[in-house]
Amino acid sequence: MNLMPRILSQDEPHPFSGLDVAWLVKTRAATRRDHPFLVWEPFEEPGETITYGEFHARIGRIAGGLLHRGVKAGDRILIHLDNCAEALLAWYACAWIGAVAVTTNARAAADELAYYAAHCGAVGGVTQPKFAELVSANCRALRWLSVTATDNGAAPARSPDRDSDFKRLDGDAPPRRAPDPLAPCSVQYTSGTTSRPKGVLWTHANALWGARINAVHEDLRPEDVHLVYLPLYHTNAQAYSVLACLWVGATAVIQPRFSASRFWPASRKHRCTWTSLVPFCVKALMEHHVPPEHHYRLWGSAVSEPPTDAHFRVKTIGWWGMTETITHGIVASPQLPNRPMAIGRPAPEYEIAIVEDDAVPVRESRRVEPGGSGNLMIRGVRGLSLFREYLGNPQASADSFDPEGWFRTGDRVNLLEDGAIQFGDRTKDMLKVGGENVAASEIERVILLVPGVRECAIVAKKHPMLDEVPVAFVLPAAGAPPDLSDCVAAACATQLADFKRPHEIRMVEDFPRATLEKIAKAELRRRLAAEAESA
Repeated sequence: MNLMPRILSQDEPHPFSGLDVAWLVKTRAATRRDHPFLVWEPFEEPGETITYGEFHARIGRIAGGLLHRGVKAGDRILIHLDNCAEALLAWYACAWIGAVAVTTNARAAADELAYYAAHCGAVGGVTQPKFAELVSANCRALRWLSVTATDNGAAPARSPDRDSDFKRLDGDAPPRRAPDPLAPCSVQYTSGTTSRPKGVLWTHANALWGARINAVHEDLRPEDVHLVYLPLYHTNAQAYSVLACLWVGATAVIQPRFSASRFWPASRKHRCTWTSLVPFCVKALMEHHVPPEHHYRLWGSAVSEPPTDAHFRVKTIGWWGMTETITHGIVASPQLPNRPMAIGRPAPEYEIAIVEDDAVPVRESRRVEPGGSGNLMIRGVRGLSLFREYLGNPQASADSFDPEGWFRTGDRVNLLEDGAIQFGDRTKDMLKVGGENVAASEIERVILLVPGVRECAIVAKKHPMLDEVPVAFVLPAAGAPPDLSDCVAAACATQLADFKRPHEIRMVEDFPRATLEKIAKAELRRRLAAEAESA
């Protein structure tokens, strides 16, 4: 029997048949016209509140401006921004006309940004003054570049010749295109185990799935106010927070970034009831006073009901998800007690398998029994509950699924005796740096090109605030310059985002070796762990 990964087809009924993202915005503008959708809460400049009706009108005008620039359905638009209202206005305006919003990490270095733009074939871009020169210099195929007025309160910088004010993206709202839920909607670049990030392509059905299912998992309600400070170019903020708010008609309060000192003032000012955190945020907030009264009823994070819940007087639900899954494949219950420090249980919208070997089809691998640990696999429908494909990389798309349609997540989990699932470890060449996924191979690719480097290995070192940080072990070649460590640091500073740069660069005379002379990274990790214990 030839079983292939199931891909959503045009002729099969599904929850979003005949619908798209623009339909959802229009519907909410009709049903919640005067209710705040977005509250922009910057750190310095005055804020702004945008109602559902105003948001619909503004993205319509921007969509008209995009058409005036020659943007067509299927064209890709690079959105390279820190959190700001324009990041969401541009994303949803693209959806209105069927263009594809490509959100890129605002901390990307020049080499990474050039790769993103070239790989996706972006025809235009939206950015901020502080990034304008960087984008203009490295994304030369863009036909136009639109620049916002300020950098979250900073004075506008001198703009490159090809730019124009974001406000000029203004025109008559065009008629909405005929809804096509299977049409491409957005691309997010996510670190993988290959040398270059992969572009995760979502359809409109994927985005609507994220909106609806995230809202259900989070027990989100129309009266909720969701504080959003995680980056809007990530699935967490875009889907778990903003799209979920849009589905139920709730309010999203957007901050430029996480700030422990501003968390509680903003939360109390807007009477926030919901937020999503990563471990870094929790650690930072533990150092700040918790006000005697707040309005939070739920937080979402990687673990359920940690001991810190008593300190903050709020319940945390655990969840696990990826850019490829759009929402949570494993999630805890908002209404019932959950196993503390576990993720939760399999979400009813997906199939979950925990197997000993994810290199073979699930049907051929032994399933893990309660009390054991194994590789996490997830199955859904591509283009609906799972991403459609990796943009321009059919081989990576095919390799990420087994023949029965199980997606290889690359994560290991523990299946507890009571049926709850606990995170075990991640694929060893992936690091989690302050909430950011970093592939060791991305860093190694840069270091290996430095003259004088023979071999290198990147491994994770535990960090009290960032969870993990990269450490580079470098084997010099014969005749390597004496300042090789400085050369490596300079190359990383030029070509890598700051969170991907090694925190330490260690020169070694040789590497521990595994089968086929591969570098034994497990031994390097053990060395770092032993140093930490003896410190």
